[in-house]
Amino acid sequence: MKRIVFLLVSVLLATCATAQYPNKPIRLVLPLAVGSATDLIGRILGQSVSAAIGQPIVIDNKAGALGAISAADVARAPADGYTLLIGTSSALSTAPWMRKDLPYDPVADFTPITDIGRYTLFFYVNADVPAKTFQEFIAYAKANPGKVTCASGSVTTQLSCTQLATFAGLDLLHVPYKSGPQSMLDMVAGRIDAQFETPTTGLVHVKSGKLRALATTLRTRSPLLPDVPTIYEAGLPQYEIASWMGLFGPARMPREIVDRLNKEFVAVMQRPEVIAEMDRQGFALTPSSPEQLGVLVKEQIEIYGRLLRAAGVKPE
Repeated sequence: MKRIVFLLVSVLLATCATAQYPNKPIRLVLPLAVGSATDLIGRILGQSVSAAIGQPIVIDNKAGALGAISAADVARAPADGYTLLIGTSSALSTAPWMRKDLPYDPVADFTPITDIGRYTLFFYVNADVPAKTFQEFIAYAKANPGKVTCASGSVTTQLSCTQLATFAGLDLLHVPYKSGPQSMLDMVAGRIDAQFETPTTGLVHVKSGKLRALATTLRTRSPLLPDVPTIYEAGLPQYEIASWMGLFGPARMPREIVDRLNKEFVAVMQRPEVIAEMDRQGFALTPSSPEQLGVLVKEQIEIYGRLLRAAGVKPE
C-alpha cells in the first residue's frame, strides 16, 4: 500500500512540475564559441523565446570536438526541459563517423524538438579563375585535371568538394585548412582556386571583386545574393550535403514539455523580424515537428557516413 501511495505521489509531483513548466531559467548549450554564426543564431532565438515564456534562456557555449562536448553535456542532463542543445550536423551527423569514443548515441540519447535551419554555403572562385558560371568552372576544371584546387576548412566543406568532383567527374586537388577564414585568406591572395564557404567569410570579398560566387548549396536562392543560382539549378542535382541545426533535449523528455518548446520556438521562427535577421546571417529557417527532426537526424547520419567512407575518412 505504501509503495502505491509513493508512486501516486511521484506521478502527481511530476505532472505538477510539467504543468508549471517553465518555472526557472533554461540552459541552452551551444557547440561553438561566442561570436560564431551558431552562437548568434542561438542567442537570437533564445532571447525571443525567453520573452515569450517569461523565463531567462541562458546561453552556455561549449565548443570543441566537432560539437561532441556540448552534445555529451546535454545527453547527461536531467530530462526535465531545463537543459537544451543546439545540435548541428557536426555533432550529430559527422562526429559519429569520426570518433571511436563518442560519449553519446546521436539518436538514442536525445529528444528532438524542432528543426531550426540550414547554413548557407556558397561556391566561390578567386577572380583569376576564368569562369563566370558554375558550368564554366566545371569545363575549366575538366580542361585542367589535377591542377585546380578546392580548399576546405571543415568536414562539411571537404565533403562538398568531394561531391563536386564525384558528380561532375572532376580531378580536383583538395587542400585542407583548419578553418574557413584561413582558407579564405589564401583564396583571396590567389593561392586557392575554389572552395565552399559561408557568406560570413566570403561575401565581403565578393562585393570587393576579389571573389566570385557561382552557386549556393541551399534549395532556394539566398537573399544575400539573389542572382546566384542554387547548385541544383547550376547543374549538380545530386548534391546532398546539408549543414543543419536543430533543437534537442536529453532522451525521454516528457511529451508535454517537448510540445511546449516546439510551439514556442516554431512561433518565434515564423516572426518576420526573426526571419529578416536570419536572412542577414545567411541562415534559412526550417521549423518542424519533433518527428520530422528525428527523421532528418537519421537520414543525415546515413548520408554523412556514406560520404565520409567514400572519401576515405576513418574514425580516430
